[in-house]
Amino acid sequence: MEKRRLSFWEIWNMSFGFLGIQMGFALQNANASRILQIFGADVHELSWFWVVAPLTGLIVQPIIGHYSDRTWTKLGRRRPYFLVGAVLASLGLVLMPNADLFTAFLPALWVGAGMLMIMDASFNIAMEPFRALVADNLPSDQRTLGFSIQTVLIGLGAVIGSWLPYALTNWVGISNQAEVGKVPLNLLISFVVGAIVLTVSILVTVFTTKEYTPEELASFDDDAEDYSDQEASLLDIFTDFKKMPLTMKQLSWVQFFSWFGLFGMWVFSTPAIAHHVYGLSLDDNSSVTYQNAGDWVGVLFGVYNAVSAVFAFFLPAIALKLGRKRTHAISLVIGGLGLISVYFAPNENWLLLSMMAIGVAWASILAMPYAILAGSIPPRKMGVYMGIFNFFIVIPQIINAIIGGPVVKYFYGGDPIYAIITSGVSFLIAAILVIRVEDVDDVVKA
Repeated sequence: MEKRRLSFWEIWNMSFGFLGIQMGFALQNANASRILQIFGADVHELSWFWVVAPLTGLIVQPIIGHYSDRTWTKLGRRRPYFLVGAVLASLGLVLMPNADLFTAFLPALWVGAGMLMIMDASFNIAMEPFRALVADNLPSDQRTLGFSIQTVLIGLGAVIGSWLPYALTNWVGISNQAEVGKVPLNLLISFVVGAIVLTVSILVTVFTTKEYTPEELASFDDDAEDYSDQEASLLDIFTDFKKMPLTMKQLSWVQFFSWFGLFGMWVFSTPAIAHHVYGLSLDDNSSVTYQNAGDWVGVLFGVYNAVSAVFAFFLPAIALKLGRKRTHAISLVIGGLGLISVYFAPNENWLLLSMMAIGVAWASILAMPYAILAGSIPPRKMGVYMGIFNFFIVIPQIINAIIGGPVVKYFYGGDPIYAIITSGVSFLIAAILVIRVEDVDDVVKA
């Protein structure tokens, strides 16, 4: 038997929860460092506060993948996991900017860092079962389209999340100023709105998407096993890791350098741009200009996500013409040059061009590795291998989190703009490594 080809709107509904996930993720990426600085974190400490989140993902992801391969409920196989992840992430979104309300128990900085951990871990719990769902439900020749539609929705959600604080201040008139140690009202409202959109969008997918039964999935697998087997040990994850496909091993290095670069961009963009472009001192994190710089970083992040949403529409056609590997390599080169160009921007408006280039790479990072990977994974192991693949997303973030702050402080003279340049070089290394990846079911149209 073969899987049914889905219509565009069926794939759209199946992926719609990604809009809310990425809206929350964008709010976190663009504003978490600023919020932690408001609560008292120094620039060189920021990456340390971020380290707990990917470390949690490193532990959680393969476990979620393992059990989602063997979970069969009225909600299906994957949906229970991204529903729970969405609820927990929404809780973190509401509580992080309100961490100062808990100072009777813990310092606001530590509460905020804890909420960052909960948010990031929950986004990961929701995200990887979503990717496995696309691989579960789509035939091989629709997977590039499926992951590209996910990327479109990721881009749309990220644009809304990134621009929301700026829009609330400049279009609605809500203040982005607050007393020292307090988060501005525009951020408080943005995070609550993000939590609501995240929950609603996940529910759209839960109630509009049907999953295949264990018997149906077994009928699609030439090497069929009992998909409803509940007896497999959690320790099988270590065996699965050891037996990971060659394509996955090769992609691991591409992912490592891609996500090492992304993490550096997310953590250091606000202080780097505030210092290098706006001319502020490194210890200025509460002035009007700093808040404006932070809001502008949100706009910039929205731009790269908007570009990624548009570019994702063209990815299937480009990949069909050039091949998925070449498409991904070219996209990473464009993104790497975009990151490096931040150093040379004469003012904040020129950064829009840098972000457009980064958006091309972001679209490809969200789609191409998964489209390449899906064809090399045994269907019955889709969830656990998607979880293990997340190792190569969180490990580089953990390494960057540990060394990023000290490198900025001791090697870059405290100037975070050089962390952004390092991220660009990391993208270029990833582009070179794509060339050696074996894509087992890529089809190039001459």
